Amino acid sequence: MNIAIPQVTISAEAAHTAVAAALRHAAELGVLINVGVTDVSGTLVAFLRMPGAFPQSVQLAIDKAATAAGFGFPTAKWMDVCGDDEGMKLGFSSQTGLIVFGGGLPIRTQGQLIGGIGVSGASAQQDEACAHAGLRAIGADESVS
Repeated sequence: MNIAIPQVTISAEAAHTAVAAALRHAAELGVLINVGVTDVSGTLVAFLRMPGAFPQSVQLAIDKAATAAGFGFPTAKWMDVCGDDEGMKLGFSSQTGLIVFGGGLPIRTQGQLIGGIGVSGASAQQDEACAHAGLRAIGADESVS
């Protein structure tokens, strides 16, 4: 019986590169954001906050990253996953730390899930664009949103 399973995770270097790229993209868009990268367990690996970004968005960015990492799909897809099931919508949206709107993307390399990136502070579409910039900067697989 094998009692240990090896798991690949995002490196600290890649996580820091991704958050810096997301901030650069936000500056190009003229928005202020918070951005976090977690490993697949939802543990924070890197975080940056632009001066003036909403302080309430700090935890949202981290939670978006953790949600995307834990479930392996973009946070913007949650309502599609729930479909017409109102119980699922209410149940999942009421879970602490689970984000059901855009801005969180899973991080994959060669198809393997290694973490998540979450951005908060602008519109959901701008947050997601900044997260995509982070993925591109590290050569991660692009998530379909």
